[in-house]
Amino acid sequence: MKVPIRRRHPRWSLQARLITAVVSFVSVILISTGMASGALLGGIVSDNLDSRVLRAQDRVDFSANATAEQMLERGPAEPGTLVITRNLAGTSSAYIDEEGEATTLPLGGIGELRFDGGGWATHTFEDIGEYRIHIADDPSGIYLIVGMPTSEVSAITARVVTTVTLLTAGGLLVLAAVIALIIRSGLQPLRSVANTATRVAATPMAEGAVRISERVPDEDTDDHTEIGRVGLALNTLLDHVDTSLAARQRNEERMRAFVADASHELRTPLASIRGYSELSLRGIRQQEAGGAAPTGVVAETTRESLERIQAQSLRMSALVEDLLLLARLDEGQELVYGAVDLTRLAVESVADARAAGPDHRWLIDVPDEPVIVAGDTARLHQVAANLLANARVHTPAGTTVTTTVELVGTSAVLRVHDNGPGVDPAVVGELFERFARADTSRARQTGGTGLGLSIAKAIVDGHGGTIEVASAPGSTTFTVTLPARPGAPA
Repeated sequence: MKVPIRRRHPRWSLQARLITAVVSFVSVILISTGMASGALLGGIVSDNLDSRVLRAQDRVDFSANATAEQMLERGPAEPGTLVITRNLAGTSSAYIDEEGEATTLPLGGIGELRFDGGGWATHTFEDIGEYRIHIADDPSGIYLIVGMPTSEVSAITARVVTTVTLLTAGGLLVLAAVIALIIRSGLQPLRSVANTATRVAATPMAEGAVRISERVPDEDTDDHTEIGRVGLALNTLLDHVDTSLAARQRNEERMRAFVADASHELRTPLASIRGYSELSLRGIRQQEAGGAAPTGVVAETTRESLERIQAQSLRMSALVEDLLLLARLDEGQELVYGAVDLTRLAVESVADARAAGPDHRWLIDVPDEPVIVAGDTARLHQVAANLLANARVHTPAGTTVTTTVELVGTSAVLRVHDNGPGVDPAVVGELFERFARADTSRARQTGGTGLGLSIAKAIVDGHGGTIEVASAPGSTTFTVTLPARPGAPA
């Protein structure tokens, strides 16, 4: 069984890796440049030395009968000039010492001289050091060797190498410091992003009210730079998360409120059912035991109890049906599409509302031509009925409720307007939210579960439309906008 090999990545920071990479790359360039410059300068100095040797050779007063020392004494020669000759006077050698005097040089080692094709050689003499020499000879066996010391070339080369080395080392130190400052400054926004992300990661967000106040500073969110765009994107993400957490908290609070409201709504009919059931059972037991209660009285009590039980059961069924409808609308179910005459639907809804609220004034304003939309007739009728019931329940007697249907461009618009006291501004923004309750708004006369408007919104959303409310004291308008069909059906 093969064991997978895990690659160990260096645990260097990005800053350290960048500095190391840049300094290493520049080091290679500087060292290569220094070596090339030294080699080039060394070649130039060597060529210059060869030229000096040739010039010195030209200045030597060569004579077939003179020794090397005599030749140097007769001609102007600069210090260090070396002459080795073989002529009629024999083999001799001499050089100009530091005081400018011609000095005889022992001939030992001269036989080891080796010249290349051009008559050049570099040779180290025991007493005077290394020399660059040139030979001029002829077939008769007479030759003249002239040379100059290479110490100056070595000194210049050493100075060049030392200078280049010091400059390279100093330049690398300065470069490392400058690069470190530049990279540190350039990575500051990234460190700010990392620090912000670390603080956000340490924030407990499992439950309860959570508020993410951490953000990347504005100076580190420049959208003209890559790191700045990362910081800006992180801030945008945190804004979305913060908004989502706030919405989650609101939903949790509404859910708790809804559970409390639903429990209250269900507790009353359940208590009634239990009470009337016990009352009926008590009467039946008394009758079976031969109690004093007359048979007619027991029957009447049982019938009344059963009627109450039925009423409370219907109340609970309506609440459960509303909850089930919302759940199915969330899943995209419950809608059966067809051609819906919105004008006729509004007329029928207003007629039903007028019968349910005779103490209100009901008006309708619809066009002569039908306004046709593609939708679910029953559900759209439920939207209109909910809006009209909302206006009836939450406004005092004598309020005028006006229903309007019109075609605006490619949209069908249904409006329900009333001149009642208006919606409390504190709950206008949450009026269509699920589980929302506005018990203190609009002179309400009865309680509710807070599902009517949320059901209306879910139905309208399912039809691809919108529902809005605009309210002020004395004027409240609910507006439903639906996509209209291009033309009326045949």
